[in-house]
Amino acid sequence: MLSPARRHVLRQHAIEAAQRGDNPLRHATGYELMLLKLNEDKRKLKQVRSQERKAELKRQMLPDYAPWVAGVLAEGRGAQDTILMTVMIWRLDAGDIPGALEIARYALRYKLATPDTFTRPTPYLLAEDVAEAAIRAHTAGEPVNVDNLLATLELTDSEDMPDQVRAKLHKIIGYVLRDMGKAERALDHLKRALQLHSRCGVIKDIERLDRQLRNAAVPSA
Repeated sequence: MLSPARRHVLRQHAIEAAQRGDNPLRHATGYELMLLKLNEDKRKLKQVRSQERKAELKRQMLPDYAPWVAGVLAEGRGAQDTILMTVMIWRLDAGDIPGALEIARYALRYKLATPDTFTRPTPYLLAEDVAEAAIRAHTAGEPVNVDNLLATLELTDSEDMPDQVRAKLHKIIGYVLRDMGKAERALDHLKRALQLHSRCGVIKDIERLDRQLRNAAVPSA
């Protein structure tokens, strides 16, 4: 025979099950509810072929996740979080590099992994995506914030990734600094890029900067 306490527990479970009958999400956690939203947004994105249009959709979706991100960054203790890591990647895709770096600092501190659909580890993905976004902007003649690039380099400095990826980051930093008239600093980054990847395509740029600095050092007659 069941004890009175056991009967009470079973009764409560029955009541809860009945209450969930017309609303299966009644007792879902906040994380589960956010995952449902994330999956729905992913389905919307899958229906779009254009990468440009996908980026625009992500820009529209991202504000909905801002409260979740703020809460995790303020109170989180390093639990793996698919929502947070997906938002970091979407911010990169949407061109919000400062927002992505905000999450990256937390993610790298706690060694959070990228979602299962991504093969690159977090620091590798961060460095490469930031570098490639800057390269695209630079090639198009658009302004590039060198502080974001330098912050990415510092964040990932001790992390493991292919040398070619780190070289790519040094290369674009060198080009941006060169365009800012900071030839000596630019030269340092281009030389480091060459050390990491001998075929990264900076030899001529290094020669030109070397020549420019030598000429500037020669006193005028």
